[in-house]
Amino acid sequence: MATKAKTAVKKATPKKTAPAKKPAAAVSIKPLKDTFTKSSLVSHLAEQAQVDARAVKAVLLHLENTVVGALHKKGAGEFTLPGLFKVTSVKVPATKRRFGKNPFTGLEQWFEAKPATVRVKVRALKKVKDAALNG
Repeated sequence: MATKAKTAVKKATPKKTAPAKKPAAAVSIKPLKDTFTKSSLVSHLAEQAQVDARAVKAVLLHLENTVVGALHKKGAGEFTLPGLFKVTSVKVPATKRRFGKNPFTGLEQWFEAKPATVRVKVRALKKVKDAALNG
């Protein structure tokens, strides 16, 4: 039986990699006394993130389109901005005309029919709740 000649195996040389970038330091959250208009929000975000205001406007436009698309009639019906809020659309069925008691006067009366509709609900999530509770 013939044996194969052994060949030397080259060891892979370690590739040089760029030093790992340190993650950005956590930004301390300061209370904001004023409410924002759209333009003041864009300028505030651009200043805080140190990016161009046009880029912030583009991001806000695409975020708006994403929310509207998710809540569209043929969309998912809900949108979540992780940690902040969840927007859902709830289909409310139509109600028929009915005879009932008026809760304010106690008199019996006819309540008119209401058409089917869609209600949009926004629910605050953990980060928003914690910010409101803890300040």
